Amino acid sequence: MRVKPGSKVSLKKYDANDTGPYASQQQAEKPLLKLLDELARLQNLLYAQNKHGLLIILQGMDTSGKDGTIRHVMSSVSPLGVEVKAFKVPTEEELAHDFLWRVHKAVPRHGFIGIFNRSHYEDVLVVRVHDLAPRKVWKTRYDQINSFERILTKNGVIILKFFLHISKSEQRERLKQRLADPTRYWKFSLSDVEERQYWSIYRKAYEDALSKCSTKWAPWHIVPANQKWYRNLVVAETIVKTLQELKMEYPPPSVDLSKVVIE
Repeated sequence: MRVKPGSKVSLKKYDANDTGPYASQQQAEKPLLKLLDELARLQNLLYAQNKHGLLIILQGMDTSGKDGTIRHVMSSVSPLGVEVKAFKVPTEEELAHDFLWRVHKAVPRHGFIGIFNRSHYEDVLVVRVHDLAPRKVWKTRYDQINSFERILTKNGVIILKFFLHISKSEQRERLKQRLADPTRYWKFSLSDVEERQYWSIYRKAYEDALSKCSTKWAPWHIVPANQKWYRNLVVAETIVKTLQELKMEYPPPSVDLSKVVIE
């Protein structure tokens, strides 16, 4: 599910219903719990070592489960070491700067996990779909994004990018569920329905972003997300594996502990 740098992505070739080797949610429960326990341990190491920041980028069509992924995958970690940023429509001040200005400010410091619910990729997605910037402007942003992410990784930030892949029919069901549940009315927006008419255009925009911006230093992962439990498992497994590969260790004590006397 990791997009090979330089490859051409066609989302039609990815099954949003895929659940890998698991036939049911019940089969995945124990592996997921084990991963969440390990993630809690690794977060503590990340914070203690204070050499890297971890930036997790979540993108996907409306209702793809960005909020749910954050809520479930991060359920075992300390909220003191996690910073979540949701990127909405740019403010007047943000529009007066380059498109990466507001993003760079939100990058996690060393020792922390940062999560972007949407991100700088909106500037080659919604901006493109709705003609909010000329083609000659947004086309140059792919290279700018790659260079920006390269700078971050050169300075100790680990980047993981997840495209939560759902089908159009699954999105329809999730929107209908919101309309049927009074506790979820607040999440419903007419714009979500209106945006469905741009589905194929968004898909093409995502395919280009996934193709042009999956690099060795900041890879994209296409996550089958029709089944929420499998989505959570894949994201958790990828995060855990990435942190394990850092081979982190606790730093030595700053004082000679043998001489410490507690009366």
